[in-house]
Amino acid sequence: MSASEFSSASPAYPAWARQASQAVTYPRMFAEVVQQQGVARAQILRQAGLPADALDDPSGRLSLLDTLRVLRAVHTLSGDMTTGFQTGLRLPLTAHGSLGYAVMCAATPREVTELLQRFWHLRGRGVLLMMTELDQGLLFELIPELPLPAEIRDLLFSSTLASMASGMGFVMPTVAMRREIWMQGPEPVGFEAWRDSLPAVRFDMPRSGLAVYGPRAWLDEPLPTANPEALAQAIAHCERESNLQDAGDDVVRQTRAAITLGGESYPSPQQLAEALHLTTRTFRRRLQDQGHSYKSLLEEARRRDSCQLLANSDLEIQRVGELLGYREPANFTRVFKLWTGLTPSEWRRRHRRS
Repeated sequence: MSASEFSSASPAYPAWARQASQAVTYPRMFAEVVQQQGVARAQILRQAGLPADALDDPSGRLSLLDTLRVLRAVHTLSGDMTTGFQTGLRLPLTAHGSLGYAVMCAATPREVTELLQRFWHLRGRGVLLMMTELDQGLLFELIPELPLPAEIRDLLFSSTLASMASGMGFVMPTVAMRREIWMQGPEPVGFEAWRDSLPAVRFDMPRSGLAVYGPRAWLDEPLPTANPEALAQAIAHCERESNLQDAGDDVVRQTRAAITLGGESYPSPQQLAEALHLTTRTFRRRLQDQGHSYKSLLEEARRRDSCQLLANSDLEIQRVGELLGYREPANFTRVFKLWTGLTPSEWRRRHRRS
């Protein structure tokens, strides 16, 4: 496929995917990695349909679609599916801007997880971070906001997860924990050369993410790089960046935070609109302007909560479905299999073995 696969003119993509929201740091690093394989940057950009200077400004921004076109060009020209892992290993925490500095200065692993949840959106749109509890650990799951071809998803996620794993190892060198990278795709050709540089990597998994295991107390262990004064400054920078983003995007984030299970159901669009001091019509339009809808965000919450309930409770699967709003067990099973590739019972068995 050519870069036209992610054409900015396509009406299939929401407006936010065309906005310059992505740090140029990431596609630029992909280009540098494949340059060492003999693929010139100019060749990559030409294949992606971008100007020759598109990656020159270190503080520059690209749209999500332009970033995906660079990844498609990298894949087409190099054919090396380990490029994502190589790229992630080269990205220090400082490459992630104010968020990276904040993580470096956090006092505990718990504070690190809170910072990631709060400011993940600052490093660009396109990938959601969802945290779920595992037996004796946490899973930092990556979920694409747009449908992606499997090879582009795996390039993007392997880079992100390798960088996350490396960053955690840097700020938590004394913390008793074990890290695993979960990839949905198969093990790529040539991965053996990079295996020793990474924590354990599990392929052909139902989800993509970074699993971190350890005694419950690991979340509150002090970190050697903690710096309260520098942390306050980094958080202030993160907050300024967040405030500069489109106000409509704030509605999306606030809605995500508010769609939680309360009592026996999720809040309705009318309840959410009222909480945000909007009319229901304006609320729906603001979500639509950002490429979302109440229905899509509700489905995202149901997926998150279904995994948490299956993993962390002894509730019958039928009851889990009912809590999520599925009165017919068959409907819950069908939807859950679309999300994960497994039935709820299969996911629960596999998860508890993990």
